[in-house]
Amino acid sequence: MVEYEEMTVAQLKDVLRERELPVSGKKAELIARLQEADDAAEEEFTDEVDEEFTDEVDEDFDEDDEFFDDEWDDFHVARQKPVLDESTISDIEVLNAQKKKQPAFRRQEWFRYRRLSKTGWRKPKGMQSKQRMNLKYRSPMARIGYRKIASVRGLHPSGFEEVHVHKPSDLEGIDPERQAVRIGSRVGNRKRAQIHDRADDLGLRILNRRRIERRGDLL
Repeated sequence: MVEYEEMTVAQLKDVLRERELPVSGKKAELIARLQEADDAAEEEFTDEVDEEFTDEVDEDFDEDDEFFDDEWDDFHVARQKPVLDESTISDIEVLNAQKKKQPAFRRQEWFRYRRLSKTGWRKPKGMQSKQRMNLKYRSPMARIGYRKIASVRGLHPSGFEEVHVHKPSDLEGIDPERQAVRIGSRVGNRKRAQIHDRADDLGLRILNRRRIERRGDLL
């Protein structure tokens, strides 16, 4: 039997959508709804099974076999996806097409010095700079014409709108269907673990989630 207690709210809602069941309510209500559906399906299945086959049980079959434990441990859970309308989806496709056409902006004389090839873009400012004067065979400069479509500008590649948080109380009011969480880089593991737990209860996706070894005070 699937352990719904260990699943997040987002994962529970995905299972409910697959079974065409309501997704409203708190985590306890979602779990109860899934358990009721499982019980009803199990009763319906047992009614259809013939009695003569129920007595023929393979004695060599063991439910505690290690094969099944390893299979469930390696079970992949898909990441939460945003709920987008058709116009936003089409705009994201346009954005991806614009990114493919955008050239790689490189610093002046990036081919001459290795340290320049590993750094980001810098605008050339030399009076006789060949790149600034747009001479042939020079790398293109970053210009306003390369700017992307405005309707989906700034969205995460998954389609979520990023919301920066620094404490668990910042998670209140975030829409799990449109917004995702990005934890501040200076947040410690203690508070980060609290944000992870609270986000799981609210069904929020954390974009920069990291594995935290919980021991000692972090348990």
